[in-house]
Amino acid sequence: MSRQYLTFPIDTPPPEGQPQEIFPGIYWLRMPLPFSLNHINLWILEDEDGWTLIDTGIGSVACMDIWQQVMQEFTQKKPFHRVIVTHFHPDHVGLAGWLCQVWQVPLYMSRTDYIMGRILAADQSCEAPVTATEFYAAAGLSPAQLDHFKAKYGGYSKLVKPLPEQYQRLQDGHIIEMAGHNWQIIVGTGHAPEHITFFCADLNLYISGDQLLPSISSNVSVWPTEPNGNPLQDWLDSCEKLHHLLPRDVLVLPAHERPFQGAHPRLLELQDDHQQGLSKLLEACQKPKRVVDLFGSLFKRKVDNAVLTFAVGETIAHLNLLLTKGKLQRTTDAHGVHWYQQTQVPPP
Repeated sequence: MSRQYLTFPIDTPPPEGQPQEIFPGIYWLRMPLPFSLNHINLWILEDEDGWTLIDTGIGSVACMDIWQQVMQEFTQKKPFHRVIVTHFHPDHVGLAGWLCQVWQVPLYMSRTDYIMGRILAADQSCEAPVTATEFYAAAGLSPAQLDHFKAKYGGYSKLVKPLPEQYQRLQDGHIIEMAGHNWQIIVGTGHAPEHITFFCADLNLYISGDQLLPSISSNVSVWPTEPNGNPLQDWLDSCEKLHHLLPRDVLVLPAHERPFQGAHPRLLELQDDHQQGLSKLLEACQKPKRVVDLFGSLFKRKVDNAVLTFAVGETIAHLNLLLTKGKLQRTTDAHGVHWYQQTQVPPP
């Protein structure tokens, strides 16, 4: 999709690992990721008494090496004095613990995402919990797919350095000063439990993390820890909230891709895409279907093992919303597999 409604005032990303000043006191730093999405955007803001870092990159040797070079350059002028993390996903929080220790500075996060990150980073379990295996078996995964999931379990702790034992809480609606301006904290939900974003009215800038991206649709998933959750409704509600709070011409500084304008139509597009997905799944469930039977209705790409758990989680997020609205019913067969079918509407 061309998305002609988007404009990109800052069109060229900085070279990997080389911070670029895009506004007075605001630097764009791009870090590598070893995934199909091969980068993350970090933001360094110059305060009177030090630097503020927003997001950190994953806990890899490559990112640590880049940070050593960046530190050498920036700390010649003033020290880093705080680390802010938008949410608990590894590419955002991965090096937070290490950087806080090196710089001897506090970590700022939302309460929910800090706790999630602490729990997952500390989980060095060798085996996947039975409940997690049952969750994916109920979606219809084959024995070979379940074996792959169990073999890859625990990947989070491999990408995230242990988080500090203390943090400072960021909350929706609070104001934080960065780069000499006030920024309103706006919390989004759905992609993460309590995703922190920042809007500066003076500069008309919005640091969005993964809550608003120009072309990627952030993953909105149900996970084994909360199998009956309804994150898609949270996500749709957050899109409505941002549409209300952000100016039409705000410049969005996203965690991936390039800074862009066009927040309002992009939010509407994200909502519409999910509504279309809900309609397609409902149509597909005229007869009983398992989660794995529904991938073709929701995703354009082939679902392989690399994205299997994300595909399961996102499909169930849509199904759970339809269940909540009473449009689907779910039954469980003798093998513990869930089947979804349109609710039978009695004749008038």
